[in-house]
Amino acid sequence: MPTIRSTIRFLLNDEAVEISDLKPDETLLDWLRLRRSLRGTKEGCAEGDCGACTVLVGRLAGDGLVYESVNACIRFLASLDGCHVVTVEHLKGQNGRLHPVQQAMVDFHGSQCGFCTPGFVMSLYGLWMREPWPSEAAIEKALQGNLCRCTGYDAIVKAAKAISEYGVAADSELAAERGRISDALWEMRDGSRVEIGAGKDRLVIPVSADDLAEILDAEPGARIVAGSTDVGLWVTKFMRDIAPVVFVGHLDDLKGIEETDGMLTIGAGVTYTQARETLAARIPAFGPLIDRIGGEQVRNMGTIGGNIANGSPIGDTPPPLIALGASITLRKGGARRTIPLETFFVAYGKQDRQAGEFVEAVHVPLPKAGAHFGVHKVTKRRDEDITATLGAFHVEVEGGRVASARIAYGGMAATPKRASAVEAALVGQEWSVATVEAAMAEYPKDFTPLSDMRASADYRMTVAKNLLLRFYFETTGTKKPITVTRERAA
Repeated sequence: MPTIRSTIRFLLNDEAVEISDLKPDETLLDWLRLRRSLRGTKEGCAEGDCGACTVLVGRLAGDGLVYESVNACIRFLASLDGCHVVTVEHLKGQNGRLHPVQQAMVDFHGSQCGFCTPGFVMSLYGLWMREPWPSEAAIEKALQGNLCRCTGYDAIVKAAKAISEYGVAADSELAAERGRISDALWEMRDGSRVEIGAGKDRLVIPVSADDLAEILDAEPGARIVAGSTDVGLWVTKFMRDIAPVVFVGHLDDLKGIEETDGMLTIGAGVTYTQARETLAARIPAFGPLIDRIGGEQVRNMGTIGGNIANGSPIGDTPPPLIALGASITLRKGGARRTIPLETFFVAYGKQDRQAGEFVEAVHVPLPKAGAHFGVHKVTKRRDEDITATLGAFHVEVEGGRVASARIAYGGMAATPKRASAVEAALVGQEWSVATVEAAMAEYPKDFTPLSDMRASADYRMTVAKNLLLRFYFETTGTKKPITVTRERAA
């Protein structure tokens, strides 16, 4: 058993912080504003949607230090053990001048009321460190999670393009201090498990996946929190008790990605951002899907395993993973079992996961050469919105006929679900418009969607059918639909 520490330790701007008096549901935003009077970080939505609360969090990754934008409103303070938190107050230019990002925003009139401006500045700072001369597409992607209600984005985009005219990214404070910050964070890694509080105030931060398994064996009812992109809203919007909590987002041994014999194995703690490069390279349709999951802040926090374990019927990754024939490994203590992902979802709010068991990894078979795979997500607004209907299609065609078909949907049932009747209507038939239109008639056998604030049942059913037809056109090159980006439209 590891040694026990009763405090969390992290860096806040240029100060080392050690805290023992915190609760599992205390957010970084509340701590910054109420306990440290750092009020440049704003609360706009309290659900990770508007970006007014954006800060940068630096974490050790391998031998390096990575800074990412996150939503402080739904990021729990306890999850920051061993990290570097950077707020807008830390930014400064040379000789008392404004930081280059701030000066660009001033000169290009990127701020009016100013409420959202600190969040924009922090998101742009994170982008500037990665890409000193970003493209307009990169800027828009970095700002998906930042909403402005009065300025309009054109001025902000112009400011983002011009930042390097005001300074050199490699000379900025976070770049210049990288070595010192890395050394300080390495010193904080003392190999201790963190345990604070008791009962509804209890939180635990394990040192490894093995330690996590041991903790859950002893406390099978504990809540596992990785990225908190959903659990954060349980606290800020629904005032739910979530303790005792075990925080796992930092565990390196749940963050591996490996490819062996046509199979990708992705650790449950891999974030959307970390998974995107590999998934987009090996399964191209996955890249655009990940780009539409929340904003960049959410993608930097949310995890693949968390999206699965959550069990939501509108989770974005389960349908495409099911269509690909993915399986997951569940662990309880030292025992593991691997099951097909589609069988993990039993009913609304119920998964095939025993007390004390956790999702350890997901195994994704890569599509065979020549196989057709596509994913289409339908939402009220294109970016940073929750799914109304999402369809994932994996079809193999041999000799002009459908040899196999796996089709799965989100938003059409109480769980992510395969379209078994539709699949049966396709297999063995000619891959043609007539076959697809005949299969579309089978959808009512598979799904009875609900009406809610996102879409009516009729709309969902119509869209689900049409997504299959769209997928067909994409695979044949006839009447191929075009997703028009703002850049292409311009």
